[in-house]
Amino acid sequence: MDVTASRASLDSPYASAVAPESFEPRNHFYSRVLNAQIHPLVSFFLRMSNQRIVNRYCHLNPRVDPEHLTSVLAYTPKYFRWAGADLFCTTTAAGNRRLVVIETNSCPSGNKSMPIPSDDDEQAGYRKLIETAFMPLISKRKAASGGLAVLFDKNYMEASGYAAVIADLTGETVFLTPFPDGAEDPPARFADGLLEVRDEQGQWRPMRAAFRYVTQKPWNRIPIRTRTRVLNPVVTCLSGGRNKLVAMKAYDIYNAELEPSGLQIRTPQTIGDVTKEEVPIWVQRFGGHAVVKVPYSNAGQGVFTIVNQRELERFMEMEDPYDRYVVQSLIGNYVWSSVERAGRFYHVGTIPDRRGHIYVADLRVMVCGGQAGFRPLAVYARRSRKPLPAELDDGDASWDVLGTNLSERQPDGSWGASTDRLLLMDRRDFNTIGIGADDLIEAYIQTVLATIAIDKMTARLLTQKGSLRRGLFRSLDDDSTLLEEIKQGARGARKVLPDAVRD
Repeated sequence: MDVTASRASLDSPYASAVAPESFEPRNHFYSRVLNAQIHPLVSFFLRMSNQRIVNRYCHLNPRVDPEHLTSVLAYTPKYFRWAGADLFCTTTAAGNRRLVVIETNSCPSGNKSMPIPSDDDEQAGYRKLIETAFMPLISKRKAASGGLAVLFDKNYMEASGYAAVIADLTGETVFLTPFPDGAEDPPARFADGLLEVRDEQGQWRPMRAAFRYVTQKPWNRIPIRTRTRVLNPVVTCLSGGRNKLVAMKAYDIYNAELEPSGLQIRTPQTIGDVTKEEVPIWVQRFGGHAVVKVPYSNAGQGVFTIVNQRELERFMEMEDPYDRYVVQSLIGNYVWSSVERAGRFYHVGTIPDRRGHIYVADLRVMVCGGQAGFRPLAVYARRSRKPLPAELDDGDASWDVLGTNLSERQPDGSWGASTDRLLLMDRRDFNTIGIGADDLIEAYIQTVLATIAIDKMTARLLTQKGSLRRGLFRSLDDDSTLLEEIKQGARGARKVLPDAVRD
């Protein structure tokens, strides 16, 4: 994506009007993706019914209750309808291979990186997501007045694609609206919980529903309770979609519920509610190798891999506004991975290249949920900058060999992507990733389980009227800075602006 164009879009004081019949694949897919042919195995996986997936998974995992897994994949999420999980493929010295969830993302990227399944389906996952998760949301509000909007603070390529698809499916003009964090006068605001956007004539227009691609601290400008229907509602971010601390607790609670069925959300060993002073203790507990995360960051920001004293000291010298951290066991090479309760896991990595280099790679699986349950939308992988060494020298930066995120923050505040490390599900890249059909099935099931855990946590955190149970939330995440940001978003919801245009 052109970083300059993205920055200009975010800086715009107006919402752009997106009309029907405006979807152009070249504007919403990476150029590499447009010229790629989807791998037959991946295409086959995407076409598999959930029942066939259950049959295969339970054949390989005979202790799993097939009826329970069937109900899991048929689950209709009430709040968290669109999610993506990042997973690592790991193994032990004994060859016990497993996929582990590193984190789950609300409003994730994915469709721009997915090869188009067929020539006559140019909108691909964009359309499938909107049909499954967004259209049922707005069909219940036919009598409501107001327009439709897509809010975004990054990834103009995908946000504009969703706006074009919504316009096609509804026959309405959709307002593509930048809503970046820290903007002084953004073209979006909430008046008594109703979203209003500033059109190109400078008029404020009320919106009955919005598709949200706002990922950077969305709770500080979008209220939890809104009169405008929002997908995904911002509370899903606080419940685990952008909050790694609450996500950890959501997984634990749901795992206890899943235990009789033989299913489990698999994650690295995770310690939450860690103060900065406690970080060195937990790093030592993991054998001197650990990952420290700011719970509310995303796009690869706020994640620190620590494999030696120098990296630990550098982390301790950094300033951060939040009060709590998450510490996870580090998955590296066998010699320098963390020691967990279950043993030592290390990266399977990519197939060796012609130089014999193996790279760390993660797998992103994006799913959507509707009345018929969950379906996979997009899959792609990302590799690290440098190959995985047998041993790390003290002078090496561990993030270069372990970090896989493609997003890169530019000096002007915009976002770019290091697409040279993107591994597509096409005939060329798929063979280098080192996974097969059963890995795709496992990754899909793990993503759905993590999504349901967060959806259930969201339900627990909301009152019947849709307000946040602040006492319960504080007991799960007692971070004063985060709580103040949530209050900031709530104050914006109460502000009444008299110059709104109400159709």
